[in-house]
Amino acid sequence: MIEKTTGQQRPGFQPGQSGNPAGRPRGARHRVTVLAEKLMGDDAESVVRSVIAAAQSGDMTAAKIVLDRIAPPRKGSVVTINLPRITEAAHVVEALAQITEATASGEISTDEAQALAGLIEVQRRAIETQELEARIAALEARK
Repeated sequence: MIEKTTGQQRPGFQPGQSGNPAGRPRGARHRVTVLAEKLMGDDAESVVRSVIAAAQSGDMTAAKIVLDRIAPPRKGSVVTINLPRITEAAHVVEALAQITEATASGEISTDEAQALAGLIEVQRRAIETQELEARIAALEARK
């Protein structure tokens, strides 16, 4: 009878244990990559000048390369939503409620809501840290 193993673990190896501990260290770059970067680095200025000259001559592919470097396309969209100024923990609940309402009404997408909620979470942690620092300072002042 053959036993079926789950996942991609193999007998003899613990999770997180390399099958080749003497292999290339994490973060090390392949020698071909290093060589290619060196070759490009030596000619980078002339390549850039050539691409710019091609773009100026009307080569739309070259123009796209240049424009993508100068003004890369935005990865997100601008979201306009009225939220309270978040200066204390109670404002976080109110802001999240407004984001939920805006999502439910279709004013913003769920991805946009998630991004906004992430920003509010960062603000909440900052408020919490500030409040903890004040409480610790007050306790130390009592001593």
